Amino acid sequence: MRLKDKATLITGATAGIGEACARLFAQEGAKVLMSGRDQARGDAVLDAIRQAGGSAEFVAGDLRDDGFCDRLIAETKSRFGRIDVLVNNAGILYSAAAAETTDEQWSDTFAVNVTAVFQLARAALREMIAQGGGSIVNIASESGLNGEPGLTAYCASKGAVIQMTKCMALDHIGDNVRVNSVCPGETHTKMIDDWLGTLDGDIEDNIKNLAKGLPIRRLARPEEVANAALFLASDESSYCVGTNLSCDGGTAATGGPYPV
Repeated sequence: MRLKDKATLITGATAGIGEACARLFAQEGAKVLMSGRDQARGDAVLDAIRQAGGSAEFVAGDLRDDGFCDRLIAETKSRFGRIDVLVNNAGILYSAAAAETTDEQWSDTFAVNVTAVFQLARAALREMIAQGGGSIVNIASESGLNGEPGLTAYCASKGAVIQMTKCMALDHIGDNVRVNSVCPGETHTKMIDDWLGTLDGDIEDNIKNLAKGLPIRRLARPEEVANAALFLASDESSYCVGTNLSCDGGTAATGGPYPV
């Protein structure tokens, strides 16, 4: 088991990539504290993990609430005695061109995708430094490396996550704390379905059209991204520091439009 007895906090763990990480990390022996806003969904994931023999607990809450990020780190330590791994996965996406993006959408995007990531990492770093080490994995996005129409706020926020990852990694390389990120490409999650639902046409047709523009010709499964996060969280990536691991089906390799 690659994470045996590792005390782990995963945000946004009630669906998509976060749920896949929670299930996989528990399977690999981690003691997982899941966080999310949906109590019912969190309970369902929790039950599935426990039925499979894993160790997990769930805390419902909103990362935008004052003090909640610090409380989550404190809760992890209270329940497990320490925090070895933090997976900053929670994120939101608004579909709007720059001129149509409201102040509320911009602020909300950065509150969840950037500020909460920083606050959670800062609190986790303090605990990890005191205990002698740890690993932080930020779920960024290939949208933080490449521009996309209609996603100005989201792309800007994920670009910020990538830069935070690099700076935090350099700040704390001497503290035996590794900070890395995964940059997923188009992954078939509820977030993608919700985004595609705002576009013209049938969602299934939109998914097929989206896949046609990817070198691999399909969307990622959340489990595939979770595998990348597991690698960065585990000791197998002991020489990875400030790495932004692309998990995007070849998108970053194209350097431009990929022929259909």
